[in-house]
Amino acid sequence: MEKEEEIKELLSEFLNEDLDRMIFSNPRSKDGFLKMTVRPLMLKGALHFQAEEFTDRQAFQKNLNKEEALEYIFAALKDRYRNGELSSCRKTAHILIGKKGTVTVKVKRRPAKMSFESPVLTHNRSKRYILPEGTPVPFLVKLGVMTPEGKVIKAKYDKFRQINRFLEFIEDILPRLDRERVNTILDFGCGKSYLTFAMYYYLKELKGYQVRIIGLDLKKDVIELCNQLSRSFGFTELQFLQGDIADYDGVDRVDMVVTLHACDTATDYALYKAVRWGARVILSVPCCQHELNRQISNGLLEPVLGYGLIKERMAALFTDGIRGQLLEQAGYRTQILEFIDMEHTPKNIMIRAVYQGKKKDGKELGHMMEAIHVQPTLYRLLKEDRFI
Repeated sequence: MEKEEEIKELLSEFLNEDLDRMIFSNPRSKDGFLKMTVRPLMLKGALHFQAEEFTDRQAFQKNLNKEEALEYIFAALKDRYRNGELSSCRKTAHILIGKKGTVTVKVKRRPAKMSFESPVLTHNRSKRYILPEGTPVPFLVKLGVMTPEGKVIKAKYDKFRQINRFLEFIEDILPRLDRERVNTILDFGCGKSYLTFAMYYYLKELKGYQVRIIGLDLKKDVIELCNQLSRSFGFTELQFLQGDIADYDGVDRVDMVVTLHACDTATDYALYKAVRWGARVILSVPCCQHELNRQISNGLLEPVLGYGLIKERMAALFTDGIRGQLLEQAGYRTQILEFIDMEHTPKNIMIRAVYQGKKKDGKELGHMMEAIHVQPTLYRLLKEDRFI
């Protein structure tokens, strides 16, 4: 790997009490860890760094002093990851390693208005958010989530947590976006658009990506309000349009499709459109999965399907599981993740799909769908256009 000493020096500069977090992603191998995060903490009065690495199902933590952390992080970057995002109170850095070992390093100082005070370093410290509490975020102030001093309004705290959780998912897929050109992002069923505004602010204002974001919703009054807010925030590359997911064809190329709480088969049409456009990333939080509830039947399962509530919940889980598998067949690596805690909403599943190009065989899924007598809309749409 080129520039080894430069990278070590950069890592050393960030490994101090001002560190906010480091995120290493874009794994060199699909068989090992998917991501590593590094955060500061105090152990017995001394500054340490917690490295946490994730597989599909598990997380592994190590608490290291600065010297140990430097060696461990450098080795991980050299052997396991191609992308690094470093963030401290005063500056940010991006490390990109090409397949031939070429290294690109970009360091940016935060504008004075975007810098923040050093985190409180305790192992059990309160949760650190991507949009930190105590630092005013202009659009959150105007939307009534924060006070002008940056304090989160008590009645809006769940929304604040949801916004930050959503941005964590965006953070994970940053390596899939291109820094050298405009990335087109579509948000189907955007509603009041708290998360759409947050996505734009994070990608454009905080991370410096070139983005064009389009929000689509059926409600005319909601679209008019969102466009007014977008103009007032100065979000020049964010626009909202009235329209139906199934009929929208306003763009030729899309890099990411977001669909949050699109009801019933509207989610299927959004996923189908994403596949048809060849979107690199899909983030979908489904809602109101009624279609399979009307179709599902199986003699062996009938004793429990006879309970309406049980049937409804099983149908919803089958719906999203099948959606995930169909995306795998279309060439995506798909994960089913918890969006926010169940205590806040039962609609807490996110389907995150990243295009890999390797298509999964669909025979087993076909047998399962036959066994429970279902044929979801997404299956029909993808089958008709020969994506699966």
